[in-house]
Amino acid sequence: MRDALVAAAFQLFLERGYEQTTIDDIVALAGVGRRSFFRYFPSKEDVVFPDHERCLADMTAFLASGGDEHEPVQRVCDAARLVLRMYNENPTFSVQRYRLTKKVPGLRAYELSVVWRYERALADYLRGRFAGRPDGTLQADVIAAAVVAAHNNALRSWLRSDGQRDAATEVDHALGYVQSAFGNPPAPAAVQVQQQPEDVVVVVSRRDAPLWRVVQEIESALGRD
Repeated sequence: MRDALVAAAFQLFLERGYEQTTIDDIVALAGVGRRSFFRYFPSKEDVVFPDHERCLADMTAFLASGGDEHEPVQRVCDAARLVLRMYNENPTFSVQRYRLTKKVPGLRAYELSVVWRYERALADYLRGRFAGRPDGTLQADVIAAAVVAAHNNALRSWLRSDGQRDAATEVDHALGYVQSAFGNPPAPAAVQVQQQPEDVVVVVSRRDAPLWRVVQEIESALGRD
């Protein structure tokens, strides 16, 4: 029923426009009552973003399951990829929502409030990991904002391509900047240096031989005549 309500809502949004569509219109097309609608969605805005609550819960659980063995910046970057996965599950729907959100200021404001909740989840995790550091709270907030900005920049690029580009590659590239700027660099790989055999030249010369003669003999032994 939840999926039916979302499908009915977007069909009407595309046909009539968001502002011109009422909740009564949505439930009539879906064939359910108003009570059923509000069982799943608190408002008409929520039907436009049906999966964000689940995704936020998944992100929070993912961060909470991380231990000290996980590098903090890498962990929040991986958490942001959960949001991408949600969008990438249904590219057609994601592109339709992107277009709709651009046209309706109220939906854009709602989306920004959702983005802020993701950012706070990332920042709360980092604050815990950076507790005791000088400027730990500041670092956590800055890194969380950077992760969200990088992710959303790549996500919008993918949505503007109508979902045709490789979303994962776009996001990995953007988050790579955050990782390189704030994360701990991996330990350098050990470099093996191949030892070259030493080339030893022994020259026997008279003690009273002039220096130029000794040099000449050395060059001759080395084949530098």
